Amino acid sequence: MRTSTSERPDKAAALRQLIDREAQRAGFDAVAVTTPEAIPQAPERLAQFVAAGFHGSMEWISETLARRSAPSTLWPDVRSIIVLAMNYGPDHDPRELARMPDRGAISVYARNRDYHDVMKGRLKEIAGKLVARAGGDVKVFVDTAPIMEKPLAQAAGIGWQGKHTNLVSREFGSWLFLGTIFCTAELVPDEPLADHCGSCRACLDACPTQAFPAPYRLDARRCISYLTIENKGPIPHEFREAIGNRIYGCDDCLAACPWNKFAQTASEAKLAAREDLRAPALADFLALDDAGFRSFFSGSPVKRIGRDRFLRNVLIAAGNSGDARLVPACERLLCDPSPLVRGAAVWALSHLASPSTVLALRPEGEEDEDVRHEWAVAMSQPEIARSIA
Repeated sequence: MRTSTSERPDKAAALRQLIDREAQRAGFDAVAVTTPEAIPQAPERLAQFVAAGFHGSMEWISETLARRSAPSTLWPDVRSIIVLAMNYGPDHDPRELARMPDRGAISVYARNRDYHDVMKGRLKEIAGKLVARAGGDVKVFVDTAPIMEKPLAQAAGIGWQGKHTNLVSREFGSWLFLGTIFCTAELVPDEPLADHCGSCRACLDACPTQAFPAPYRLDARRCISYLTIENKGPIPHEFREAIGNRIYGCDDCLAACPWNKFAQTASEAKLAAREDLRAPALADFLALDDAGFRSFFSGSPVKRIGRDRFLRNVLIAAGNSGDARLVPACERLLCDPSPLVRGAAVWALSHLASPSTVLALRPEGEEDEDVRHEWAVAMSQPEIARSIA
């Protein structure tokens, strides 16, 4: 934890000591202060991102551009912004799961409790003690408002936005959750941190779907995290094989960063991976009904996408696994009530089952347009088309 070396009055120094002490007590790994005026270039970059269509179906970004233009637009009374970070570093390289195609790869951040739940209460405790000491007012945010946390974290000196657009820290690599406390207190800001990426492009080259059209620019429509989490419809065919066994998010660009040589394993137990989510078997997930999904992922970020989207992802991974033992489970999902699941089951079977099996399974009377399209694509595959002929 850093303490400001400002020449402000003793009251400001005492407040900063309070913030640092309480942040450490609450389990945060870094804390720094910036001002509402510290990120004047960030809104323009975000507007360019939206203008290029890189936000995909995330309309909540385009709809809140004006509110994101400056923190004071969101709350005119804010005078200082406290940025807090919590390390969630894994104890292994998450890319190792790519060598286990019958297992599902879940992004490191989602292998245990939802970080929103872990951080929000602790931020409120710190904010409450700040108000008790300094008076005034505060607002606490963890991805709960149109705030540009990563530029604020760079302005505060916690890290810098790397070429993969995520925050990079010299102490924790790419593995930091961010939260902010907006306050009316006048705090002394910390110095921003310079970009230390240099000529490195490891994160860009690591992306399985080539989601970076240029350094520091992300096309979310090609990003596996977007495709498996934010995207509500069928995953475009052009990305399915590249997704491999990633069933919720992707860590490849984060894990490739050389600054991770300084990364530390998360000390917060609620952020350490559950044993049953380190390398879960795809076969187990293919059997989940809605109640089973909700129970298994209770308290997890995964729960937010719902069972149908999750099964869509698992079926894509099953199709990529080459494991014919998964065929019966995929067959059963051809009759699932969800068209999203049925369509993904068609794709999985077209990659796992024999042509004769696929032909025998084709149903009559499918009414959903997307599912009919999946069957048409499956029937056009050379081996299956030859069987028809």
